[in-house]
Amino acid sequence: MRPGEPLRVLVWQWGRRGAGPRVAVEMAAGLGALPDCLPMLSLSVSAEILAQRPGPAVALPVVTYRSVAGYLLRLATAPLRRRRLLARLRTVAPDVAICAMPGPLDLEMAVALRRLGIPFLVVVHDADRHPGDGSAIQMLLQRRLIARSDGLVALTRHVADRLREQGAVGPRALLMASLPPFVFGPVPAMPLSHGGRLRLLCFGRLLAYKGLDLLADALAEPGLGRALEVRVVGQGPPSPELDRLAALSWVRVENRWVPEDEIAGLIAWADAVVLPYREASQSGVAAAAIAAQRWVVATRVGGLVEQFRDEPMAILCRPEVAELRGALRRLLIEPPAVLVGALEPRQAWQDVAARLLQGVRRQVLRQPAATARAACDKAEALDEVTAL
Repeated sequence: MRPGEPLRVLVWQWGRRGAGPRVAVEMAAGLGALPDCLPMLSLSVSAEILAQRPGPAVALPVVTYRSVAGYLLRLATAPLRRRRLLARLRTVAPDVAICAMPGPLDLEMAVALRRLGIPFLVVVHDADRHPGDGSAIQMLLQRRLIARSDGLVALTRHVADRLREQGAVGPRALLMASLPPFVFGPVPAMPLSHGGRLRLLCFGRLLAYKGLDLLADALAEPGLGRALEVRVVGQGPPSPELDRLAALSWVRVENRWVPEDEIAGLIAWADAVVLPYREASQSGVAAAAIAAQRWVVATRVGGLVEQFRDEPMAILCRPEVAELRGALRRLLIEPPAVLVGALEPRQAWQDVAARLLQGVRRQVLRQPAATARAACDKAEALDEVTAL
């Protein structure tokens, strides 16, 4: 990096679906609004978010995989592709790189960045694996990626504390950030403007730790059923909790993947979003609900407390059936005031990007290379296969 030139930051996330590519795009956009930064994106060519018009500009598109067999083939042929990846990285010439959300192929990028002497950071969304969420190998890959990084970014104090407790931080920088609102479209009409019963949405992966049992028990009261229209939408394995929810006449369960272009309409349908989680690091669904100025009912677990600390449209409760039912009653009887025009999600992403860039300059780029790499050298891998 030459004095006076903007810092060239490569933001990469090679997932095809879900929140990962969205975080990378929003982070790059926030960095791009800063006068002293030149962000560059690296996404999978199969990322759903690329179907948007206009789509994000991608400096380093990457062919990934669509199946387990494709992933294994990718690992087996990684050494053959490394020379091309190194050449492409030399072309975009980043000063620093940021992994926006860890994924299965990130060790491939980590090895290439190490080979070129480019420092990189990892945004850690979850320090622990949630029950039923992904496979155990994903957390192993994340730990190996962290071991090779120059810095970590935690989105909540809850995650930062867990990383310290696990001994994952070591000598590398640990920067604090947050998850600003996700913008999926224009702010929809105000809640309850449709004139019907209050529309309640439970959206996301339909897994046990999301508190589906709490929600089923809380909604079982007929009095709530007469006042609510509920949709439970997302993808997950069949479960007794989903069966109980589906048995309620005022609840519609849609067990399916929701593509990127449907999310705006789904959230616009709702007046409120419910997050009855039993554990959480933070929530991308919450970030989308905040951007759409929807009420949120959430449990006081993990990083949700931090995420909703300054959100006046949120109602928090303990992860108990009676507490959740009481919070839903409060929403019906005395809902928080709706904030109109007060939220600026783009500015929020720019503010997070500015703090992140400041931390990168002070804590990552200025530290001696020997110190920054000390822990990484212990975990050096020649390629992704041996890293596994």
